[in-house]
Amino acid sequence: MAVPLDAAVSDAGASPHASRYAWYVLGILFLVYVLNFVDRQIISILAEDIKRDLNLRDEDLGFLYGTAFGVFYSLFGIPLGRLADNWHRGRLMVIGLALWSTMTALSGLSRSGGDLAAARIGVGIGEATASPSAYSLISDWFPKRLRATALSIYSAGLYVGGGVSLFIGGLIVQNWNRTWPTGGPFGLVGWQAAFMAVGIPGLIVALWIATLREPVRGAVEGLPPPAPHPAPFRAFGAELVTIIPPLTLIGAWAGGVRALAVNLLAAGITVAVVSGLIAIGEPWPQWTAVGIGAYAVFSWACALRRRDPAAFALIVGTPAFICTVVAYGLNAFLAYAASFWAAPYALRVLGASPATAGFYIGGTGALAGFLGVTLGGMIADRLRARHPAGRLIVVIFGAVVPVPFLVMAFTASSTAMLYPMLFLAQITASCALGSAAATTQDLVLPRMRGTATATFFIGTTLLGLALGPYLAGRVSSLSGSLSTGMLSLLLSVPITLAAAIAAYRLVPAAEATREARARAAGEVI
Repeated sequence: MAVPLDAAVSDAGASPHASRYAWYVLGILFLVYVLNFVDRQIISILAEDIKRDLNLRDEDLGFLYGTAFGVFYSLFGIPLGRLADNWHRGRLMVIGLALWSTMTALSGLSRSGGDLAAARIGVGIGEATASPSAYSLISDWFPKRLRATALSIYSAGLYVGGGVSLFIGGLIVQNWNRTWPTGGPFGLVGWQAAFMAVGIPGLIVALWIATLREPVRGAVEGLPPPAPHPAPFRAFGAELVTIIPPLTLIGAWAGGVRALAVNLLAAGITVAVVSGLIAIGEPWPQWTAVGIGAYAVFSWACALRRRDPAAFALIVGTPAFICTVVAYGLNAFLAYAASFWAAPYALRVLGASPATAGFYIGGTGALAGFLGVTLGGMIADRLRARHPAGRLIVVIFGAVVPVPFLVMAFTASSTAMLYPMLFLAQITASCALGSAAATTQDLVLPRMRGTATATFFIGTTLLGLALGPYLAGRVSSLSGSLSTGMLSLLLSVPITLAAAIAAYRLVPAAEATREARARAAGEVI
């Protein structure tokens, strides 16, 4: 049930302060994000055992960690973001958390790379419910001056969850395999048991999420609440038709013959590009998945332009928004790759044990991420108070400063060098997340925040997660060097910097004209 408007104004921050209940909600959402990344990241510390038992290559591991998860996370994130805009956000998170926790546990029953890929797709679909709902809730509980801080605290769950997953996963797999060298109860080996152990707790937390109150949208900014959507699930189904191939052809047909022709042309170009990559020897699962993702996002953007011109104008049609997404997406391109390949580098190249590597990489990663994203958000809010684009300074910092630390980490000849360099790389890279996220939220109207969040995460998944870990693994397989695989990704840094600088220049005007551009596109405000 939604909170009454007067209560929402009192709780959510018509004053410049956030209520105690707002901080309580933030704490629970932080825990959900911790679980989100425990389930997502644990495959890193288990990668060497999975590679051996399922007869996989480095690019296969990058595909399982990044692409199989990330593409479907992106595709379903968009319609689920729309559902978060139109329906009860807490209930949506309950359903999603139960789904991704179940699929994580089922990952432990995998007997082949295909089985594990199917489970990872399920995890991606479930996790796509979390951040659109959470970003929207946080933006409606916290005033604008605290928004980057609150989103940064929530986002710190990414690093805490990633760190906890490495520690727990390494401990479980090492002790399980030591106790049962040929397989334990039910024939499970260590990596399978680890998946099951981290998946089950999410089902309990899902019950806690169900108790959260729903704030009135826009009350924190003094805006009138939007009218309740008369059929949120019908709208969700209509959104699926615009983005899930081949249903996208139905969605395009609804826009007329010209829209269908444009959609078919985009599909043909995508097929041609993917076929060309496969013809020169690239793995078909990776590029088929990426091609599906790119085509699906194009189809959705075309449909959004027809069905919600105002949302299209403020999201896809705003260069400041797109530049912010690209800048952070390429930041994530490096960050996801380093996050995944750090543990295999320690185990394979430097000879560390799973438990030890999990403890040090996970512990330092959790601390670095929490400090970086939290301090980055606080600094970004202060810079925002001085200049409308002040938060983008933190994004620029996060694009450049981590580079030398990454170079030293992935050329390290000992864990004594690897662990501190990873810490410095993560603390300087992670500071950009809250800044970029808050910038995208400021550029749209309250009713569009779930959709804006889903669009933001397209950058961090299709650009970052679906490409970074895979390309590092692919270059590693071709060169025989995991170090070369990681360092090759640094070629993206100039593009990241250019996008961040462009966003800095474009954001002030885009935010100042937000309402006017929405009205011009047909929005009633």
